[in-house]
Amino acid sequence: MKTLLLIFLTIHITAFAQPKTPYKFTKTDNAFLDSLQHDTFQYFWKTANPENGLIPDRAPTPSFASIAAVGFGLTSYLVGVERGYISRAQAAERTLKTLRFFAQAPQSEKTTSVTGYKGFFYHFLDMKTGNRFKQVELSTIDTALLLGGILSSQTYFDKNTPAETEIRKLAEQIYERVDWTWIQARKPFVSMGWHPEKGFIDADWKGYNEAMLLYVLALGSPTHPVGADVWPAWTKSYDWAAPRWAAGQPHLNFDPLFGHQYSHVWIDFRGIKDKYMQEKGIDYAENSRRATYANRAYCLESSAKWQDYSPTIWGLTASDGPKDTAVNGRNFFSYRARGAAIQQIVDDGTIAPTAAGGSMAFAPEICLPALQTMKTKYGNKLYGNYGFRDAFNPTYRYPSAFANGSTANGWFDIDYLGIDQGPILLMAENARTNFIWSLMKRNPHIRKGLERAGFTGGWLN
Repeated sequence: MKTLLLIFLTIHITAFAQPKTPYKFTKTDNAFLDSLQHDTFQYFWKTANPENGLIPDRAPTPSFASIAAVGFGLTSYLVGVERGYISRAQAAERTLKTLRFFAQAPQSEKTTSVTGYKGFFYHFLDMKTGNRFKQVELSTIDTALLLGGILSSQTYFDKNTPAETEIRKLAEQIYERVDWTWIQARKPFVSMGWHPEKGFIDADWKGYNEAMLLYVLALGSPTHPVGADVWPAWTKSYDWAAPRWAAGQPHLNFDPLFGHQYSHVWIDFRGIKDKYMQEKGIDYAENSRRATYANRAYCLESSAKWQDYSPTIWGLTASDGPKDTAVNGRNFFSYRARGAAIQQIVDDGTIAPTAAGGSMAFAPEICLPALQTMKTKYGNKLYGNYGFRDAFNPTYRYPSAFANGSTANGWFDIDYLGIDQGPILLMAENARTNFIWSLMKRNPHIRKGLERAGFTGGWLN
């Protein structure tokens, strides 16, 4: 028994070790990714409102627009050009309509018939009018994700044609308008958002999470930059630890995997370090790799509790779920940020393909087999016209009255979510070609923000 345990621990620890050579995609791998990227791209291209560029939060269920989904979509169009799905002229036309909408959309303190205020935009917008959806918040992080897409367009469309020149001009105008200092309700931090009805949200961006991109953009602003003191203050709130299942590999903890992925879609953190990571001896890309392995390791440890958890079926992050209910002593959730870290564990047996897909560029050796297995095992219950549906729960085998999509073989989502489709497509491209990473290294705003945050080394030199 001791010998078996030792073998298991040795394999487990070895799996966390950094690979000595980059992963080489096989012919089979590339064929799978060609299909996955093409199908996932269609979500952004076909569901968008072609008149204003707004992209739904989800489909096929009728939905409001998500400004973060628009950010992922704008960068997806660039991948579409590079992959030959659409022409450069088609991408430029759609991008220009999108940027014209955001540049011209009404901004004010009003509660209705507006799109944003102080350069920020509301989290969700009406798909047709572009106005604020109900009473959602003015969202700082979703504005940042939108800007990631906008700045990628600014950098990519570099030709001296009327359309591409206007794209660059509008991108700069939208970025410059964002007043990062206004939303510092409790300096040096940036608030999570604002409501015209009640003011600033009583929470700031602290602790390691998806807000790296937000702070890089706030630091790099040419018009309303935050002070350089925000980055060291932010890193002081990090949680550095090795959870029980992490094979002794410490890393910055944040339970859902999306927090380790979103900023990395647009910024290549390999080889560049701030003061915090210099002291830890790794970079943020390696941190995300360790977090990905830890997420998988937790699922393996929990395989006796939840149906189908295995070395190739795993992945906890924010996603749809069956329903907020308790059945037979088990708690299940609808949309929820699932994950496992020292702060907390949120797990109801729901797996989201974007967890593995969004980490493709960090650990393709475990993420690619996971996606391949999920597609093969579950077929069209999980994979459709736009690639992977958002989530599934093989354990949830209860009457269909409990949740739309529940079957005798588990629950399968009927929807695709824009903020989950984006990382699958874009991180697959970074893993294969470094395309988005290489593109964004040319953007002066990203570089300035990183330098003001104290990053040095690697491509910044």
